[in-house]
Amino acid sequence: MKTSSRLGERKIIKILQSHLDAMPKMPVPFGDDVSAYDLGNGKLAVLKTDMLVGLTDVPLGMSLWHAARKAVVMNISDFAAKGVKPLALLVSLGLPASISREEVEEIGRGLNAGAREYGAYVIGGDTGESTDLIISISLFGLAKKKNLVLRSGARPDDIVAITGSFGKTAAGLKILLGKAKSTETLRRPLIESVLMPHARLEDGLALSLSQATSASIDSSDGLAWSLHEIARTSKVGFLIDKLPVAEEAIRFATLNGLDASDLALYGGEEYEIVVTVKSKFWEKAEKAVEDAGGKLIRIGKVTEERQVLLKTKGKTRAIEPRGYEHFKTSEQ
Repeated sequence: MKTSSRLGERKIIKILQSHLDAMPKMPVPFGDDVSAYDLGNGKLAVLKTDMLVGLTDVPLGMSLWHAARKAVVMNISDFAAKGVKPLALLVSLGLPASISREEVEEIGRGLNAGAREYGAYVIGGDTGESTDLIISISLFGLAKKKNLVLRSGARPDDIVAITGSFGKTAAGLKILLGKAKSTETLRRPLIESVLMPHARLEDGLALSLSQATSASIDSSDGLAWSLHEIARTSKVGFLIDKLPVAEEAIRFATLNGLDASDLALYGGEEYEIVVTVKSKFWEKAEKAVEDAGGKLIRIGKVTEERQVLLKTKGKTRAIEPRGYEHFKTSEQ
């Protein structure tokens, strides 16, 4: 009998979905970053739920304030990838019996900080006793159906782009877990990337309104996995010729004898947006993000051949379809 550790999160989701009746005319299919309900007149109610669990998602050195805020950011990042403004959220808390009043207050402050940072409000929820900390967020927003960017629209010759560099969170997590050495100059920004993630909401809203993008995904499960997800749902491939490795990650990798490319591809939890842009609208998309205060970085192109490839120093190799996955412990 296969247990959850053998099945993995993604297989478990597929098993559950196989027993569910699909709602007729679902505007967003199972497996995308968000779910939605068609309100008519071209409007959608957009929904998202994601859960933070103490044992797997809160490393040593992360306060309860940081953890509660991160739980909110995790959800808002998925809205950012779809170009949806969050309005309100519900919070379900599983709290150990030993938790103190001060710790509960810290969680409350973190939840409010995360919500207000992106213009949303916590409007209710539920609490219960559990053996581990659980912070489950349900997010709500509204969107125009024509502006929602799914994972499945990438086409050959589209440009692949991202909203920021990769690799810092993988390095920061190794430092927090005591599995790597670091200079003080590197330590602060790398750990900060883990403790204080930021969703690219303004960038995502700008890209959605530009209508220049053909597919989009939140990168929190890792750049490699995000590319493979768009490739799978869009039935295309990618050739990545400019891997967006953060300078701090490169220096950290050199210091620890690691491969900086692996940190960028397979680390996860960057909360950037990975998009494909129609080539004729590249300048429009680039300007939209710049006007929103961000930067859109070209990293490759969409190909007809259904392979996800990395080209560096004149050599081409396959990017493996792996990244963070709950229930499994060997994905990194």
